[in-house]
Amino acid sequence: MKKARLVFLAALPVLIAACTTAPRQPAPVIDRPVTVKPPEPPKPATQPMPSTAAPKQSERGYYTVRKGDTLIQIALDFGQNYRDLVAWNNLANPNDIKVDQVLRVLPPEGAAQTGSVATSSGVEVRPLTPGPGGAVPNKTTPKGDKRPYSESALAELQKPEAPPAATATPRPEQAKPAEKGPETAPVPATEDENIAWVWPAEGKIISHFGEGKRGIDIAGKMGQPVLAAGSGKVLYAGSGIRGYGNLVIVKHSNNLLSAYAHNKTIFVKEDQNVTKGQKIAEMGNSDSDEVKLHFEIRQQGKPVDPSKFLPSR
Repeated sequence: MKKARLVFLAALPVLIAACTTAPRQPAPVIDRPVTVKPPEPPKPATQPMPSTAAPKQSERGYYTVRKGDTLIQIALDFGQNYRDLVAWNNLANPNDIKVDQVLRVLPPEGAAQTGSVATSSGVEVRPLTPGPGGAVPNKTTPKGDKRPYSESALAELQKPEAPPAATATPRPEQAKPAEKGPETAPVPATEDENIAWVWPAEGKIISHFGEGKRGIDIAGKMGQPVLAAGSGKVLYAGSGIRGYGNLVIVKHSNNLLSAYAHNKTIFVKEDQNVTKGQKIAEMGNSDSDEVKLHFEIRQQGKPVDPSKFLPSR
């Protein structure tokens, strides 16, 4: 036993030396093909899609519906017949308009207009005036000469052509312009000046125009007559505007409307012609806490002071 142990001890250094001197085998390396991802081609710039949004309120002839609006109220504010708004906007139900809905409030292109036709470019196009015998006169002096550009030459070319000397008439001597005075409110058109007005009801004025008031309030008795303040056509008769109760709106010209609110009873219907002083309703307190007539005059849809139109009393 001792002999075997001695042999083992004698062989142990040899074994240790063999372990330390044996060459290390490197770890196996496997070559894998490297896949290089080609760079992505640049994406083409996206073209903006054409806007399909309806025109905003800032665009002339359009209005964006707000909370609490009714079609009749919008029509009154723009001096239009609410049935025209129904036609211009293809509305199936005039009582079904939604917040943020954009409505056309001025006549669309192609509608019958007097005098001139407005194009989409904003240029006013007027029909040529026929000459004698119905023929349209031709230009007699076309401007085809060439000249160097200058501001004066451009201004001269833009001047309207003068009529032939044979038809020209002497211009009357113009009076010297008066000195400029203080600015005043615009004068109504001649058509509006020819309208004769009367007071719509007897009674004391209990609320005047201004400071948030769109018209005047006249106190009275239940059932007291309400008269048309001027001749015209009934634009609306009903109770479709909140805060006005039973309401009558009369159109007197292309620019002027009158409104009669809080009536007890209405005696006229839409599209009916009325004369100045005709009884159109009876005073009441519909949508009001007291018996009164609320009376407005609107010029191009905007409330104006009725006292500037009604006769003094």
